[in-house]
Parts: sequence; C-alpha cells; structure tokens
Amino acid sequence: MSDHRHILIEGYTAEELQALPDHEVDAFVLSDAPIAFRIGSAEILGQFKIDGDILVVELAHIDGGGEGVLPTLWSLVHRYAAGKGLRSVEWIVHAVSCANPNKKLKRILELRGFTKRDNGLGIEVYAYTSQIEQHYQ
Repeated sequence: MSDHRHILIEGYTAEELQALPDHEVDAFVLSDAPIAFRIGSAEILGQFKIDGDILVVELAHIDGGGEGVLPTLWSLVHRYAAGKGLRSVEWIVHAVSCANPNKKLKRILELRGFTKRDNGLGIEVYAYTSQIEQHYQ
C-alpha cells in the first residue's frame, strides 16, 4: 500500500484536513454544487451530498494524478462518512466519458469493482457502492 501522508489536499495533509471542525468541512464539501479541488497533482471536479444514510460522491472530471490520488480520496471519503454515521458511499464517476479521459482511470475503476451504467440521461458512468467498514469509525 502506498504512503498517502505526503499527498496534499488543497494544501492540507490528510491528517490536517480530518482535524478541521465538522462545520468547516461540511460547508465546503456539502455545498450542493460542483466544487473543484486538488489532491496531489490531480485537479478534480466533483460534487458531494448526503442522501439519507448514504454519501453520494460524483466525480465529473479528474485531470492528472497517478501518485495515489484515488486511494487517498477513497480513504478520506470513507472516514468522513464514518464520522457522520453514514452506512455507505455511492460513487458515480463521469470522468471516464469526458472529452479527454484518462485511460488508466477506467482500468483502475474496473479493478476496484466499479461497473458501467447509464445515469438515466443516456450518459455512461462508472458506479460503485461501498459499505462503511467498522475500522473507519
């Protein structure tokens, strides 16, 4: 497993980000609007919302990365959801069908168990629902 401690998220380490007060993180993450953020060398356009006991993560665009960005995001999202007492995370990745998709992304998603599906608007996305495991809580 790679060491995620040195990957910065908007200038914060994962530990610093997790130490921020909940209301600050919620105001940024749960804005009910797309947000652009940087993890390591990747620029990501995504949106986050809570739907009942599920955290919905939509990733519209991922530019760059490769140094463990997705595992870092996965871990942070799961820790956040666990802290909120949520049951699962629904991942919806549009980034594989953008104008200039990263060919490695599709392979990585498929290895993690993501499957192709239509989003109801005729657009193909990769989706996966992950359960919040006890070790994140």
